[in-house]
Amino acid sequence: MERGSHLAGAKGFFRVVSTERARELLAAVRPVRETEVIEVKQAARRVLAGPVRARSDVPHFDRAVMDGYAVRAADTFGASESQPGYLRIQGTIEMGEHARTPLASRAAMRISTGGMLPPGADAVVMLEYTEELPDGSVEIRRGVAPGENVQRVGEDVKRGTVLFERGWRLRPFDLGGLTGTGVVSVRVFRRPRVALIATGDEIVPPEQQPRPGQVRNINEYALVPMLAEAGADVTDYGVVRDDPDALRSALAKALETHDAVMLSGGSSVGAKDMALSIIMSFPKSSVAFHGISIAPGKPTILAHAQGKPVFGIPGHPMSALVVGMLFAVPLVRILGGEAPERAFAPRARISATLAEPVASAPGREDYIRVRLEERDGTRYALPSPGKSASVFNLIHADGLVKIPANAEGLEAGTTVEVLLL
Repeated sequence: MERGSHLAGAKGFFRVVSTERARELLAAVRPVRETEVIEVKQAARRVLAGPVRARSDVPHFDRAVMDGYAVRAADTFGASESQPGYLRIQGTIEMGEHARTPLASRAAMRISTGGMLPPGADAVVMLEYTEELPDGSVEIRRGVAPGENVQRVGEDVKRGTVLFERGWRLRPFDLGGLTGTGVVSVRVFRRPRVALIATGDEIVPPEQQPRPGQVRNINEYALVPMLAEAGADVTDYGVVRDDPDALRSALAKALETHDAVMLSGGSSVGAKDMALSIIMSFPKSSVAFHGISIAPGKPTILAHAQGKPVFGIPGHPMSALVVGMLFAVPLVRILGGEAPERAFAPRARISATLAEPVASAPGREDYIRVRLEERDGTRYALPSPGKSASVFNLIHADGLVKIPANAEGLEAGTTVEVLLL
């Protein structure tokens, strides 16, 4: 819905969507356009702006994949424990050596894993099937076929092969794969610039003793590193009081220099929850959804102001954690150019057996906190007691378990997927 709706006086949630629809709308957010070329050593967790191809074959020479003896396979034909064959030891190929001397007929050369096969050799006899003799020969107790225990040129990767597609977030071990094929620099998307604005007269700094009715700042300290870990350059605007002019001023300033803005708090429908009406007062404003069928975390907003995404995160700590993990982090990753199907993939999950039954209201996805415990070789997920505002239960949880929208709970003994925190 476009700007101009009477949202300021609206009661209830304006546009509630399912979690599937929320993901579809978030996936439609346009990523940043600017790119940069950086060295591979700096590219961990960066998102590729185009496909990357191997610059050389891997391996670029025929090499041994076992310690043993480089041989001509035909010279070992018929060799066995009962009828071994014998070859003259021609020499040793050292690691890193460019093997130029051809292997003679009825000869063998010592070679280590990764060593270059000499010209004429086409197989490697494993060390455990051999024995060197005092006369300078080696006993072969098992024949080999051509290519056995050998990796040929380009067998791993051929030059020109696409290693990673556009939208791939590079993992640390991906960097080794790049350099191993001769890639030393990559073009990546610029990190998205994201502003975080917390709201609420009741929020005080953690070093301050809160008065009755006040709470220490929790969400800001959890969300900033969460968004940064997702790939954002985060600007922390601190806490803005519950005043329309103050919030509008902070939002206007943030929109000037950032690709997206995250609002923590003010996204519900209470008397002081003004986030949506403030967003809609800006030019080029629209709302994609106001509310997700999820608990905790229903009062979540995806809107646009001045053509830029503004994401409203609930102020409740547990709601903020769930919405941050499931939606805010993927949004940052999508803004950074990552493919949506990967952006929404949980970073870590494991299976466990639910230790206790849990209840749920049908029609919404519920997420419960669990602790993990091993008993007699079985991993159990124990639901955390307490209400969603409990900080203690939050920091002692190991993960979250989803209860599907069509379920009225889960029975003890159910195998569940745990999204690790």
